[in-house]
Amino acid sequence: MDDLDAQESRKSASTGTGGHGAPAQAGVIGIGLAAVLTIALAQGSWQWFAAYIGVTLLAVIFAAYRLPPWTPGLRSAYTQNLVAYSLVVGLCVAVALAPMLQRSAWLLPMPRTRSDCREMGKYESLRAEAALASLAGRDGAALAFAQDSQSHDATADCLASTTTRWLPLYGLGAAMLAGLGTWSFGRTRVRGEADLATRTPRRTG
Repeated sequence: MDDLDAQESRKSASTGTGGHGAPAQAGVIGIGLAAVLTIALAQGSWQWFAAYIGVTLLAVIFAAYRLPPWTPGLRSAYTQNLVAYSLVVGLCVAVALAPMLQRSAWLLPMPRTRSDCREMGKYESLRAEAALASLAGRDGAALAFAQDSQSHDATADCLASTTTRWLPLYGLGAAMLAGLGTWSFGRTRVRGEADLATRTPRRTG
């Protein structure tokens, strides 16, 4: 009876830890590549669709990937999987936060940079006015719209480039938090299961 229970336990452990399977590993790699491509192909201002992509990737990795059981040691399979898992989570969090970082002075407190970007917007507005001066006597509304559009795009592009430069810092911070939290939870869970096993009398017969 004990042999059957042990076989069932080993079988469930081998099939339940998605961290060991090739499909799970490939899934994490694919998620990481998707996030990298999102950053690499982003043009101009960070749009809210990037936040949707980041949240979707996070949902996929949380639902589809399972780390192996916690084991001590820096060279263990658990630690290697945890590092990859944490970095991918941090990358996805950075993609999800990018639009908010660009638009929020509280999340990305860069006063000098933001004022410089606004000055860049004013400069582009003046350039548009000079380039379209012939429209002033014909359609002032169209000229004003062109100036506002050029100013908005220039300011947004400036803030987007600043956000992209700071994204690695936010992604690394998120990766460290995810790694520490996951490591602590895994260690506590394994030790709790071990304590429970020592307290539970073994069945005989």
